[in-house]
Amino acid sequence: MATMKIPMTVPSPRVDAEQLSKAFKGRGCDASVIINILAHRNATQRALIEQEYETKFSDDLRKRLQSELHGHLKKALLLWMPEAVERDASILKQALRGAVTDHKAVAEIICTRSGSQLRQIKQVYLNTFGARLEQDVESEASGNHKRVLLAYLNTTRYEGPEIDDKIVEDDARVLKKAVARKHKSDDQTLIQIFTDRSRTHLVALRSTYRSMFGKELGKAIRDETRGNFEHVLLTILQCAENSSFYFAKALRKSMKGLGTDDTALIRIVVTRAEVDMHYIVSEYRKRYKKTLYSAVQSDTSGHYKTFLLSLLGPNV
Repeated sequence: MATMKIPMTVPSPRVDAEQLSKAFKGRGCDASVIINILAHRNATQRALIEQEYETKFSDDLRKRLQSELHGHLKKALLLWMPEAVERDASILKQALRGAVTDHKAVAEIICTRSGSQLRQIKQVYLNTFGARLEQDVESEASGNHKRVLLAYLNTTRYEGPEIDDKIVEDDARVLKKAVARKHKSDDQTLIQIFTDRSRTHLVALRSTYRSMFGKELGKAIRDETRGNFEHVLLTILQCAENSSFYFAKALRKSMKGLGTDDTALIRIVVTRAEVDMHYIVSEYRKRYKKTLYSAVQSDTSGHYKTFLLSLLGPNV
């Protein structure tokens, strides 16, 4: 469920395009007008504004935003403009081929999207960047971490609600042996179960593992795996159980300590604002006893703050 608010009466794409053009005129641009329009239009409406802007002014709206805006606001608004699949593909490209590989961003996008979304992302990635997503993952990741990502990208998973209790119990026993590290090949068993099973199955598996062995599956993974391999397995498990908490925790981490991880903050707010931010906001308040709105408000500033807060909706 989305949080950004769309006006009851939305101006036509032509009117919005004309207002944006006026905002770009003169020395500097009127960022308040840009935010007031684009932060309160859904993906379909933004695409129509882009088309109208190009038709009326023979100009590319995104290129104009690129030249007129600066800093974190520019980064956030440019990430906001594309539709979801194109946005995910661009995030993955930057995360894999940027100056520093952002393994957490890669895991976040790949391991929180459905099978149908991943198929679309792979196609857009190929069409846009002239390379297969799997090739870039192969190049930039390594070891078991790479094997998990490639398997998750290429495995067709059942996504329905039904589970087979016997298979769940069998998987729990197999995982118990796998995390005991008795054989090197056990890593492949971990990878196979975590990338092949449905989210509903993994939720049942987590509960069954606790009942059978008196230990949390997540703790077993943390105890016996390390680094990016550990992180990607826990991402899959946590998102199966409660994706809203996964994103709430990631947002909390982006704003905790010295300095703000604006790249992560922007990525999560922008990618979830039209999907499930309502539930993430609720989970954040329940877990951390403060609103996400107030956390972002205290950790950002200026028009950048205004834009992010517009996507989060009211302070609840």
